Amino acid sequence: MWTMKIEPFRIDVPQSDLDDLHARLDRTRWPDELPGVGDEFGVALGRVRELADHWRHRYDWRAAEAELNSYPQFVTEIDGQRIHFLHVRSPRPDALGLVLTHGWPGSIVEFLDVIGPLSADFHVVVPSIPGWGFSGPTHERGWDVDRVARAWAELMRRLGYQCYGAHGGDWGSAISRALSAYDAEHVVGIHLNYLPTPAVPGDPDRVELTPQDQERLRQTEAYMHAQPGVRQINGTRPQTVAYAINDSPVGLLAWLLDVMTMWAADDFPISDDRVLTNVTLFWLTGTGGTAPRLHRETSGPPSWKTVQPVGVLVLPEDITRSIRPYAERRLPITHWTEADRGGHFPGLEVPELLAADIRDFFLSL
Repeated sequence: MWTMKIEPFRIDVPQSDLDDLHARLDRTRWPDELPGVGDEFGVALGRVRELADHWRHRYDWRAAEAELNSYPQFVTEIDGQRIHFLHVRSPRPDALGLVLTHGWPGSIVEFLDVIGPLSADFHVVVPSIPGWGFSGPTHERGWDVDRVARAWAELMRRLGYQCYGAHGGDWGSAISRALSAYDAEHVVGIHLNYLPTPAVPGDPDRVELTPQDQERLRQTEAYMHAQPGVRQINGTRPQTVAYAINDSPVGLLAWLLDVMTMWAADDFPISDDRVLTNVTLFWLTGTGGTAPRLHRETSGPPSWKTVQPVGVLVLPEDITRSIRPYAERRLPITHWTEADRGGHFPGLEVPELLAADIRDFFLSL
């Protein structure tokens, strides 16, 4: 029997855990690398060595811990699972509540640079998806996108929000869409910075496309052909890779860094410290291997049942870019922004742009 109690939470990692991390980094058994391959076979050895050295000798987890603890944090139990979340209330008493949902290989770290700008106008709730960080690990099967959405609806109810908005990218996009369908009575709108649209030429809903959209279609197909490995592993055999990334911090670093490098903008505008805070959060909570369970648990495409207004932010260097005619056939799009920079992680790459677009959309409702 689970309780509806909400308890304050503060991160205080034992020093012994940090000492163990450093000892493991010191004992890294480095792999061989073919000469001249760069990142063609995976993330380059030189880059991982560089970041691992920074992690061991210069990165300051205690500073990151203090930054996380500067925001009010809480835990509650929903559907048998501990849910960890940040809850930053706006000085405006009439502010709309917003629930921001991260994706993979990210975490709540994705939103650390947007909470401040958004909390001027909104009450901001940032939960960790079950299986991630201090919401992990999961303890039973069944934590798919729809179940997470139901948990978010219950969380927002417990926090007293009669109406609220939702934002997300990556898994956060799918969860926000499912939430809007499940809790349509209370969700006033959703904002997405990642919205995969049908990209199969034979799709029955195919419409006349502009040259720009045709190029997006080609790029999407090229991405799906070139980068299926990570999604296939996470979606089929997450336990197998968990043995490696739960035991080796450099293994975890390489696994997450490879994906972040492929999916972010080419100039990779994410600081080394932000990358390492994200990786360290997975490491210290032992959830590098449990977060991918969401991929394995979730089957079928995300919901297209949203009836509320939808805002979309398209990033020019994302792994796929939304095709507006396809999106408008399926969702009630009322806000569409084509950004001039940014990739799959706008909260880490272009936080000011992301915060401004979220604000513009929800203040227009």
